[in-house]
Amino acid sequence: MILSNKKNKKKQEKSYLDYSFLEELKGVFISPELETNKKMLEEYFKDCSDVVIKSFQIGNGVDNDEIDALAVSVDGMIDNDLMTEAMKSMMESKVEISDISQIKESILPFAEVNEKNNFSDFMLSILNGDLGILIDKNTESLLVSMRGFKTRTISEPETESSIRGPREGFIENLRVNTSMIRRKLKTPHLKTKAYKIGKYSCTDISLVYIDNIIDPNLIKEVDRRLSMIDMDGVLESGYIEEQIQDNIYSPFPQFRYSERPDTVSAALLQGKFAIIVDGTPNVLIAPTIFLNLIQASEDYYERFIVATAIRWLRFLFLFLALTTPAFYIAFTTYHQDIIPTTLLLSIIAAHEAIPFPAIVEALIMEVTFEALREASVRLPKTIGQAVSILGALVVGQAAVEAGIVSAPMVIVVSVTGIASFTIPTFNTGIAIRLLRFPIMFAASLFGIFGIFMSLLLLLGHLGNLKSFGVPYLTPLAPLRIKDLKDTVVAAPWPFMTERPQYIPVQDKKRMGTQVKKNVEKDGGIKNKNAEEVGDQGE
Repeated sequence: MILSNKKNKKKQEKSYLDYSFLEELKGVFISPELETNKKMLEEYFKDCSDVVIKSFQIGNGVDNDEIDALAVSVDGMIDNDLMTEAMKSMMESKVEISDISQIKESILPFAEVNEKNNFSDFMLSILNGDLGILIDKNTESLLVSMRGFKTRTISEPETESSIRGPREGFIENLRVNTSMIRRKLKTPHLKTKAYKIGKYSCTDISLVYIDNIIDPNLIKEVDRRLSMIDMDGVLESGYIEEQIQDNIYSPFPQFRYSERPDTVSAALLQGKFAIIVDGTPNVLIAPTIFLNLIQASEDYYERFIVATAIRWLRFLFLFLALTTPAFYIAFTTYHQDIIPTTLLLSIIAAHEAIPFPAIVEALIMEVTFEALREASVRLPKTIGQAVSILGALVVGQAAVEAGIVSAPMVIVVSVTGIASFTIPTFNTGIAIRLLRFPIMFAASLFGIFGIFMSLLLLLGHLGNLKSFGVPYLTPLAPLRIKDLKDTVVAAPWPFMTERPQYIPVQDKKRMGTQVKKNVEKDGGIKNKNAEEVGDQGE
């Protein structure tokens, strides 16, 4: 019995070290004995050279004695100037301090200060960049917000550059990103619900939405999915995207991601939600439909005629990026009668010395082009573009002269590559580039019928996709005529008085019609033209 009690005592003494994740330390409470807390922290942070544990004394001007205290911080993640000021104010204090609440109110009034009574919350806050203070004979700790780690400055997003519109983009700091959205949407209805996901990373995540616009059932579903995530770490928003999307096997993205605060703010005003992950500038937006992925933020800043023309151009080149090599293979292999005679003779003459069929030519050039594109992304920016352009020219010319591929095939692959660059979103462009290959194989086996069968299968897959319950091909299937004015075409702003109907929202109206009606009624200044107004002025 005595031996059993000794074993239990030893087990209790070492239990605070038997843990895998910080969440398990919720039941390990802060001791009133400062020396015990210090020993525990030294054990927890053993071999952590960046964690600073420093003893100091809080001054007391009434009884002329001092209170022992402990300051814990992570070097490089805390603002050293603020920490020095806080500790100095405590050490030089001349007020009577009887408990921790008086220290919080009288000595540290200038910063956000929280109280925690367990080592899980205490250590997590420290690892996030806060200053932790433990005071002798107190079971509560003080956590002072003094985060001061270096971050990248706000700059224009390279993946979503535009001629007209804001030049600022998100960075890797969660609070900076939420503040950039808050600057554009100055309303208390803008909510930022916080999560911590990842057993080891404890990554901060914010679910952002406008509570009097978005459908409450949608927020409940997102909250349910986020709360069920159980993984070691979240290092980028892609970890979250694959966990909570409707169909993980589809090559098409069911989330749109953006580095632009204006794009995210516009989506929130439509009744969508955004997920911001600390450590990445890519913010997830959902629900997302396919036509959203063909749009750019600049479409809403230019005149509607220009924006509509550019959208239709993107639709055309998206189709070309998907099918151009397949149509070339089908026409030259099975349907030569469709090609004009003069052009056919030119293609035959160019292909006469080529030992490979059209499908092998296309595969050689397409794979080479994709390799050059990937190399240009991974290489330093100063030489990446030069490698992609010069590499394509040199490789293409050399392949033609060596008799490996024909000149028409080089033209086809070049047009296909240019067409794929017109797709605004990177993840959609990748999906189109991948799907190009099975369509090419179908064209080599069945000709133009294989292409149409592939396209029908693709349309069937897209029609079956959903993003948080919203059909992926909306407003085309199911057809919603009112929503076509903000998807297929870019209607003038005076005509977009309601939010998109494919997303259930609480408030459908987003703008009034007084300006449009007034301009149409008056037609000028009080129904008078400029010459009449000028004559009256004289």
